[in-house]
Amino acid sequence: MVSAIGVDLAGSPRNWTGLCHLDETLRCEALKVHLDEEIIDFIEKRSPSIVAIDAPLTLPREGYAKSMRECDRALRRMGLKPLPLTLRSMRLLTLRGIRLRRKLEDRGFRVIEVFPTGAQKILGISTKRDGVERLREDLRRLGLKNLPMDVDGDILDAATCALIGILHLKGLCMEVGDPEEGVIVMPKRFK
Repeated sequence: MVSAIGVDLAGSPRNWTGLCHLDETLRCEALKVHLDEEIIDFIEKRSPSIVAIDAPLTLPREGYAKSMRECDRALRRMGLKPLPLTLRSMRLLTLRGIRLRRKLEDRGFRVIEVFPTGAQKILGISTKRDGVERLREDLRRLGLKNLPMDVDGDILDAATCALIGILHLKGLCMEVGDPEEGVIVMPKRFK
């Protein structure tokens, strides 16, 4: 059975990371955790076809002196606004994302980088800034089932990440960026 896990990764294990498993019928199973080991355990128990992480998973070719990778610049050209890696919080998130990606790939998982806020805009749905209830309802209208009623933005972004993973497996996404530096998987614009 095809499935995806979305990870709304926090820069620090002191903060919550949202996780969402989506099966091919878009049935959700969500959880919030702190530690990398908890993230890996959730993923290993469900053995998804793909893991979609909301965090930079590569560094800019020139290092942190350069705040944007080509994939980030490509998103900006699309009218989307990823945060620059020069922010301290983004540096921490990037380093954690790179470590987590290596651990998962070493275990045989296929890992992609995603940007749920940008994907939500492309899909024409609300973002968590528009309100958690609106985003939950929009995701439900897209077919996601079993989203908890008391859901928060971390879980909804994780659910969006997982949805991008499912769309990618169905060939409904594009990769933006430079494959040697890093790419971000985004849903194709629907007409």
